[in-house]
Amino acid sequence: MADYGFHTLAVHAGAQPDPATGARTTPIYQTSAFVFEDADQAAALFNLQVFGNIYSRLMNPTVAVLEERVAALEGGTAGLAASSGHAAQHLVFHTIMEPGAEFIAARQLYGGSVNQFNQSFKKYDWHARWADATDPDSFKRQVTDKTRAIFCESIANPGGVISDLEGIARVAEDAGVPLIVDNTLATPYLIRPFEWGANIIVHSATKFLGGHGNSLAGVIVEGGTFDWSKSGKYTTMIEENVSYHGIRFYETFGDFAFCVAARTLALRDLGPCLAPQNAFLVLTGIETLPLRMRRHCDNALAVARWLKADPRVAWVNYSGLEDHPLHAAHKKYCPKGAGAVFTFGLKGGYEAGMKMVNSVRIFSHLANIGDTRSLVIHPASTTHRQLSDEDRVKAGAGAEVVRLSIGIEDVADLIADLDQAMAD
Repeated sequence: MADYGFHTLAVHAGAQPDPATGARTTPIYQTSAFVFEDADQAAALFNLQVFGNIYSRLMNPTVAVLEERVAALEGGTAGLAASSGHAAQHLVFHTIMEPGAEFIAARQLYGGSVNQFNQSFKKYDWHARWADATDPDSFKRQVTDKTRAIFCESIANPGGVISDLEGIARVAEDAGVPLIVDNTLATPYLIRPFEWGANIIVHSATKFLGGHGNSLAGVIVEGGTFDWSKSGKYTTMIEENVSYHGIRFYETFGDFAFCVAARTLALRDLGPCLAPQNAFLVLTGIETLPLRMRRHCDNALAVARWLKADPRVAWVNYSGLEDHPLHAAHKKYCPKGAGAVFTFGLKGGYEAGMKMVNSVRIFSHLANIGDTRSLVIHPASTTHRQLSDEDRVKAGAGAEVVRLSIGIEDVADLIADLDQAMAD
């Protein structure tokens, strides 16, 4: 469906009326396993000679529609769904890395990703080196012979920093490593990272793709542009695999080989599969993605402008504001909007921020973003609590910082709620 527009793909990509019942909405295939036609077909499925359904840990028809839809919206060659955004990241790195390998990550990341990279990945002997998402040269300085990937968020959580994707992609290309971009906050409606040189995209579909705060999901999308054989470093992709009688993934599957390997090795063995019920909920959310994102961004800009003019506010970090240092990056990478998540600081510091989140009425104080409902959190005491004071500041989550995820309510009501919550 590559020739269709974004709104059409959001509704139709990957889906057809159910062949058994004629159901127009994609059914929830709530089954653990699937009957084989005969022994020969079963053998062909297990040998990867044909694609089809074996077991819902590997593939499921409801999940497959979600994978194809997100891949179509991003302009990729294949998709792979997982149980959460963290699970999707785990699958990506498990497919790329080996013990002792390194990757370079932007320091402006979701705090959970910082923890995953700095703590959990060390158990695999994978090591992160850190750079600045707005400075491609900072990535270049971190490249070593052990580097296997570069990772950034298109729009960073919580600070709303817009990464210099084009510049970072050039560094990755020169280093001969894939650029992995977390596109959760932007969604393909605002930014399509493949158009700026990314090779792999990950999403926490829990957030804006699903959009209603009712399900956890993650998605990987492959761009099909990276040459896995050029450096000889990506053994999973190029060497004979004993699990499948010596198959070489890149040689066999070409521009969708990464997703095949991640599915049949990492997902198979680690097991973080997506439940079909959650895939159904995310698919339903994606149907209104472009409509919601337009409203999210319009509301966010209005709220940011109001906060910036309020004397109780010390600063507002939203690139949609005309005087923001990254406003030009916003116009370059995501001219349709600067996203719905941003931070600001109250002049009263930590105590004032805590009072505000305890006083809101429409905003919900919780650890999520990307909901139709407006959300608020104090990152230093919640999502970034595990980080050191220094790392919190680097991640844009200092003691006075409040993060907003602006929903689709009437913006006047949102402003009034913030106003009363900040009152003395």
